[in-house]
Amino acid sequence: MKWIEAKIVFDHADNDLAIDLISDMFYEFGLQGVVVDDPGIEPAEDWAEDAIGRPARYAVTGFIPFDNRADLRCQILEKRMDGLKQKQDLSYRISYKELDEQDWAHAWKAHFWPQKIGSKIVVKPTWRDYRADNDEVVIELDPGMAFGTGTHPTTALCVGLVEKHLKKGDSFLDVGTGSGILMMAAAKLGAGRVCGVDKDEMAVNIAASNLRLNGIQPQNFRVSVGNLIEETNEIYDIVAANILTHVILDLLTDIRRVMKDAGIFICSGIIEKHEEKVVSSMKNIGFEILEVRSKDEWRSIAGRLGV
Repeated sequence: MKWIEAKIVFDHADNDLAIDLISDMFYEFGLQGVVVDDPGIEPAEDWAEDAIGRPARYAVTGFIPFDNRADLRCQILEKRMDGLKQKQDLSYRISYKELDEQDWAHAWKAHFWPQKIGSKIVVKPTWRDYRADNDEVVIELDPGMAFGTGTHPTTALCVGLVEKHLKKGDSFLDVGTGSGILMMAAAKLGAGRVCGVDKDEMAVNIAASNLRLNGIQPQNFRVSVGNLIEETNEIYDIVAANILTHVILDLLTDIRRVMKDAGIFICSGIIEKHEEKVVSSMKNIGFEILEVRSKDEWRSIAGRLGV
């Protein structure tokens, strides 16, 4: 398979904001992982010799599958960047490069390092070494570009809520599982049964592979292809969904059917302006809001279902 490396070099008064806004454009294509060039980064002392050095300018790079949707996605990206330029007074330049599978893998892996995304959870690429502290839980990941690395703020927020609210032995369902990060986190934190569903068959295969890679036995997990919870008939202690706001709102219309009494629903991927809409919808169907966590413009919400 071939890929298109779309690199956006930019200048803006608030570089962190620009990184988030540009990254979101790639995430809307389903590419949950991007590479960020940050000139202010300080390489760690133990970085390997093949580590990428300090970049000259800020940039966000996404890797788009070279399929029949590639041209349309590039056109959409250019149109949205033009709109962002007008709204945010941002200057930018887009460059494209065609990559084969080997070049793509190298470009991606060179930028991926172990990262702590919760109070305990550390995501570690399979090709890196990492010495964990006693209280850390390490997830080995080799996700491929299509389903990201799990280090996006929405995932980190979601993982933090799973760490807090999951009890040992809980059953856990991840809606829109992607590379299986939340399932792996739940399993390693002591969940009794973890299940995931995703509409993309490739995501399901990758998630299953990642779960096995992390020593989670096949009898303790199930991941399947499906649209939200339409084909889910079991009930769970915890349901999590790290997806877009409008999909969360669709999910809420049927969520009670798959949740135990007093079960916990954790949702993420919500931008600040949609927080109240999701909170109101959860309250309307009987959820007590336990907490809302935030990072930049992102929100993650946990609620308990009333009896």
